[in-house]
Amino acid sequence: MYHFKIIMIGDNATGKSCMMYRYRNGCFKHMDCTIGMDFCAKSLEMEPGVNVNLQIWDTPGHERFWDAILAYIPRSAGCLLVFDLGNRETFNFIKFRYSAVRTKAHPYSVLFVLVGNKCDSEEREVSQEEVEEFASEVGAPYIETSAKTGHNVTEAFELLTRHIYQGLISGELHLHESCIGKD
Repeated sequence: MYHFKIIMIGDNATGKSCMMYRYRNGCFKHMDCTIGMDFCAKSLEMEPGVNVNLQIWDTPGHERFWDAILAYIPRSAGCLLVFDLGNRETFNFIKFRYSAVRTKAHPYSVLFVLVGNKCDSEEREVSQEEVEEFASEVGAPYIETSAKTGHNVTEAFELLTRHIYQGLISGELHLHESCIGKD
């Protein structure tokens, strides 16, 4: 059994908490803004006989919490960078925060998945092409989700988990000892 810590980072009102709730409970619930950190655990089977326990940390998007969030980064194996497809500022927030996360994780590795949430909305300010360009630039997979409908929410968490697991098995990752555990 492996244990991976992952963190969700994104601007305020991008749907991080709703995504986590959907993933944990299988249904949608409108959530208020996160104050402090929220946490959930989930278990996945990576391959027959190989299970991973995820510790998922949902972070607030407000600037005043950024210093506290930074403390979680070196101890995280993976990071979901979540933005709202209908709000360009949230995409700019992720682009800005990505570098800070990489710097704070050094000398350890943190693997990323870029998540464009609220793909069910008709309003779209961020094109798929520009997101894919950024994802290619930073070497992160990209997936579009909807916490409201459930579209690709499970897939986003599992994509990051598989990414971490494969990096760990291949020996390509250099993770802080508290990021992972093995029973």
